[in-house]
Amino acid sequence: MLWELSVTEQRYRAVLEVLAGVPVTEVADRYGVSRQSVHTWLRRYQEKGPSGLADQRAGRGRRRTR
Repeated sequence: MLWELSVTEQRYRAVLEVLAGVPVTEVADRYGVSRQSVHTWLRRYQEKGPSGLADQRAGRGRRRTR
């Protein structure tokens, strides 16, 4: 059975890989993100735990341009 992981679950797995000793560069490549993103997830995880990995932009809506 195949299922898609939520963004938060993907970030959590990436953080766990780094904490287990996998280099940040390798994790970033595997998840298709920048090294900076992985470092941001690590910082948020250390500060807030798994809830810190939720999308910070959720609920903001689109900006209107004139």
